[in-house]
Amino acid sequence: MRYEIVGPENYQAFDTFIRQHEKGHMLQTYAWSKQKPFWTWRAVVVRNDQQEIVGAMSVLIRKIPATPYTLMYAARGPVCDINNKEVLKTILDGAKDLAKQFRSYVLKLDPDVTFDETIFMQNMQELGFALAPKAPNFENIQPQYVMRLPITGLNEEEVMMLFKPKTRYNIRVALKKGVEVKICGKEAVHDFYNIMVETGERDQFMIRPEQYFADMLDNLGEDVRLYMAYLPDGTAIAGTIAVHVGNKVWYLYGASSNAHRNYMPNYLLQWEMIRWAVETKCDIYDFRGISGDLSEDNHLYGLYRFKSGFNATFTEFVGEYRYIFHPLAYKFIETAIPKAKKILKKIRK
Repeated sequence: MRYEIVGPENYQAFDTFIRQHEKGHMLQTYAWSKQKPFWTWRAVVVRNDQQEIVGAMSVLIRKIPATPYTLMYAARGPVCDINNKEVLKTILDGAKDLAKQFRSYVLKLDPDVTFDETIFMQNMQELGFALAPKAPNFENIQPQYVMRLPITGLNEEEVMMLFKPKTRYNIRVALKKGVEVKICGKEAVHDFYNIMVETGERDQFMIRPEQYFADMLDNLGEDVRLYMAYLPDGTAIAGTIAVHVGNKVWYLYGASSNAHRNYMPNYLLQWEMIRWAVETKCDIYDFRGISGDLSEDNHLYGLYRFKSGFNATFTEFVGEYRYIFHPLAYKFIETAIPKAKKILKKIRK
């Protein structure tokens, strides 16, 4: 078993493996790396003695300002038989090679592996990975808690019957009120962005620039869809972005205007994205992040309530692993720099 490092000039075999593997993830594809132009992309590919790819990991690399070091990040990697320690070790060997080339101080990864996979967790510990503390409210790069709807082998009618009665009712409300959902191109990005701004102000979260969403339609091509919900008069009132890779569809971004919320466009948008997952014979529709704290007084509880209406399953991932190449640099960058920023912020105030 051996590893090789691939770059943008020879990514094809790597990408095919990612898209066909049951653990494949949109964030591990080469196309997603194009959405991150300020990062350098490389991938580690592991082949067995028959030259077949048995494991792979997409790695994004970024320089840390004012230091000679870089950060390596493998979003939802690696992709392989998660219980095969030999494959995991060979992927790590490739990552160590990359770390030398790019002077990386740490590798961070947050695999598509649930917290009950004890063999995987034991293997990662024995290989020298450290597991970060649990992140119930989106403290890490990727959400540790998501809602997933298993749909293997189901048709639309069967999936619809999985939903709670109130959710099915709200989908019908949107249809009766004449809400129309369309799959749109870049011409609708401006409307989507304006609604996203409105949503960000209402729910108090930062949003991406408009160009980011336009670039996503270019970079991800047929893997991505922009869904927009319109009133009968053509007014855009909500929108979502979904991505399909392999056996999954992910709900990536969503926005809704303050007006016409009683038209229930968000429910109809979710249904149309789920229909895409059924159409492409996916195993999973992924609603993405929720809080791990399910108490009703949590300000993020509404996310769980909405997504659980579709009878999705509460899913806890193992979390974020870190392999530290340079302990002193890690301590300085991860501890000293954030503290210094806080002090400077106080001084400015």
